Amino acid sequence: MTYRAPVKDFMLLLDHVIGFEPVYAEFAETGIDRDTVAALFEEAGQVCESILVPAQQPGDLNLPVIENGQVRCPPEYHTAYQAIAEGGWIGISANPEYGGMGLPRTLGSVLHDMMSSACLSLQLNPLLTQGQIHALDHHASDTLKDLYLPRLISGEWAGTMNLTEPQAGSDVGALRSKAEPNGDGTYAVSGQKIYISWGDSDLTENICHLVLARLPDAPEGTKGISLFLVPKFIPNADGSLGDRNDMRPVSLEHKMGLHGSPTAVLEFSGATGWLVGEENDGMAAMFTMMNDARLNVGVQGVGAAEAAYQKALAYAVDRVQGATTGTTGTIVDHADVRRMLGTMRARVDAARAIALTCATSLDMAAATGDAAWEARGAFLTPIAKAFGTETGIDVSDMGIQIHGGMGVIEETGAAQYLRDVRVTAIYEGTNGIQAMDLVSRKLRDGGETAAALLDEIFDCAEVARATFPNMAQDLFDAGEVLREATDWMVAQSDYDERFAGASPYLMSFAYVLGAHYHLMGAAKSAEPERIALARLYFRRLLPLHVPLAKEAMAGNSDLASLAELAFAP
Repeated sequence: MTYRAPVKDFMLLLDHVIGFEPVYAEFAETGIDRDTVAALFEEAGQVCESILVPAQQPGDLNLPVIENGQVRCPPEYHTAYQAIAEGGWIGISANPEYGGMGLPRTLGSVLHDMMSSACLSLQLNPLLTQGQIHALDHHASDTLKDLYLPRLISGEWAGTMNLTEPQAGSDVGALRSKAEPNGDGTYAVSGQKIYISWGDSDLTENICHLVLARLPDAPEGTKGISLFLVPKFIPNADGSLGDRNDMRPVSLEHKMGLHGSPTAVLEFSGATGWLVGEENDGMAAMFTMMNDARLNVGVQGVGAAEAAYQKALAYAVDRVQGATTGTTGTIVDHADVRRMLGTMRARVDAARAIALTCATSLDMAAATGDAAWEARGAFLTPIAKAFGTETGIDVSDMGIQIHGGMGVIEETGAAQYLRDVRVTAIYEGTNGIQAMDLVSRKLRDGGETAAALLDEIFDCAEVARATFPNMAQDLFDAGEVLREATDWMVAQSDYDERFAGASPYLMSFAYVLGAHYHLMGAAKSAEPERIALARLYFRRLLPLHVPLAKEAMAGNSDLASLAELAFAP
């Protein structure tokens, strides 16, 4: 695999595009400044390039197995995981009171980007642990935090989330897992959970499961769900490990991709657990972890796309095939190959800017308590998740195309990116669910937050008129189309009308935001490469927002009619 951490690209976004400057001031007590951030990225990049990358293909070929009730992982994963844990990377944004660095989550998102490029299957492990750290810090008792957080942050222990059951996928309220009070402050948790990423492994001495279950006499649906912390081994008060809990991995899924990540079916048989948060309020606590994960899953898509692009570029500048009119004699001289490579790079940059802007908004919300920052971050989260993962899929698929026949030969590694990243559009809430969330919950303010983002787009267009008048006008026009689609969504009282066009609306918004960030990068950096990429994006990708916006406003009548005529059993 060919991968080099794109530190220059990350710094350009922080310096010129995503509005990161206020974060330096808000997190001044951590000692971060531009130089320390650049050094941090360089160090993390070295770990990813030299230690995680060598685990990528072995993890794909040497699948985890269950032996005597314990999942065994390939040796390359042990080496790579230790590097992540010993470097303190799991706790990069965690509470310093429990051993974390306390740095902005934007920097953690950059780390996830690099790790996802290097070895997506393994990166999923610390991603889940970080999400659990975030949830426990916000919702757990002090006793639980004191015992669990230092060990999760250090990487001694790992964390998972357990939502899905055979009959309860996206409809979490249909779950049947039960929790019975033991009379000593603990609960006996019973039930089966499926699709549990990193549900068991031998990378850490303990695995801590956040499990959704229902207390006796709890209300039906999501309002009757509680959250429990159920460790693989029950810890003693001093953190040493006691007896193994009454739970076990039943089987591992045989997946399309992410082969190195053990996705388990877990059986809980009266396992000892501790309540996290309030009774029957488990979804609120779990959503803290899920929303954290949704942004980082979007970043997974970006990271996979970056690696697929770099591999395709390396192949294109080396592969000699066909007569060309260029100077290299390789396939990079072919116009269609340049089109694909340019599209891949421009799409990655747009998706990355959206994700890091979202992270920056959440950093500012956490630091200031400003509701406007919180609303901005919440609005951008479903866009970052869906557009980032769709970018990962589309760019990885294009990378296979550039490789030609070699793209479907597993030894090249090109196909692994697509196989690994494909599920990201499904887990942590399918991209359709993200879109429905965007046009329902995120527009409940009457479109105020969307309008604020549109104002930023219009301001950028006005500023850029002096230097890039054509792109500035195109961005202004795109903003007007997007405003019309947003107003249409807000005006629909029937949510099925909104939901019928939710996915194209999200993608339309993402393409316009991508243009906005490309233009900012070109205008503020004045780098020829950035200007060329912006022009390519405006010419080849921004126009896609128009049919998407039109589809967003198409309504539900044709879909409803088709369901009656063609989808009847």
